[in-house]
Amino acid sequence: MNTLALPARPNPMRAYLLEIRNEFMRLLRSPSFAVPTLVFPPMFYLLFAIVLNHKGGPQVATHLLATYGVFGVMAPGLFGFGVAIAMDRERGFLALKRAQPVPAGAVLLSRMAMAMVFAVGISLLLLAIGMALGGVRLSAMQAVTLVLVDMIGVLPFCAIGLFVGSLASGQGAPAVVNMIYLPMAFLAGLWMPLSMLPSIVGTLAPLWPAHHLAQIALQVVGATSDGRAGLHVAVLALYGIVFFLAARRRLARG
Repeated sequence: MNTLALPARPNPMRAYLLEIRNEFMRLLRSPSFAVPTLVFPPMFYLLFAIVLNHKGGPQVATHLLATYGVFGVMAPGLFGFGVAIAMDRERGFLALKRAQPVPAGAVLLSRMAMAMVFAVGISLLLLAIGMALGGVRLSAMQAVTLVLVDMIGVLPFCAIGLFVGSLASGQGAPAVVNMIYLPMAFLAGLWMPLSMLPSIVGTLAPLWPAHHLAQIALQVVGATSDGRAGLHVAVLALYGIVFFLAARRRLARG
């Protein structure tokens, strides 16, 4: 008796993995994004924490390891989402994906995964420079925790970037992201301690998500921080949820 073979059930996990693979290949073919994202934070860290650090020694190098790590992981979240989503939306790529049999959220998940991969790469490069050249001394647990903080800490910036990408045009998105990225890095005290900046900057620093991620990273490496890691985690989670929901609502309107 002949029986008709039932069609194989689609495997959602395979679809997600293929989307992540495609995103990885796309970034490999776009060195204009990958190279600056990976090279600039270690280059700046090498300059300010090693070459120009004549008096601070390992203490300053350790402090800047935490803050420049945050500076580094902001980029793949903001640029990887803000610019890429704006261009994809403008070219109709997102509408095309919605029309295909692709699991909901596969595009966003793949880009989040790549942002986290870049965050890990940046964190490891900074650790290598700090420990080899800057006299930074961290335990294995501290080093692993710092990498995890940077890896997970990229997610709120992915949400902010997604919101920017839902609003800005493909040509305007890079300028908008830069207007967020660089001022926030300065005002959050990532380039130099807040104690060296005008008091108003320190007063307003808690407004910026980069400040909260930096406080967590500083606590991990044993540098001076306010010690309120739980509060900072909650604020970062709030930023991520609010901007993700706002971007989702905007994108749903087309």
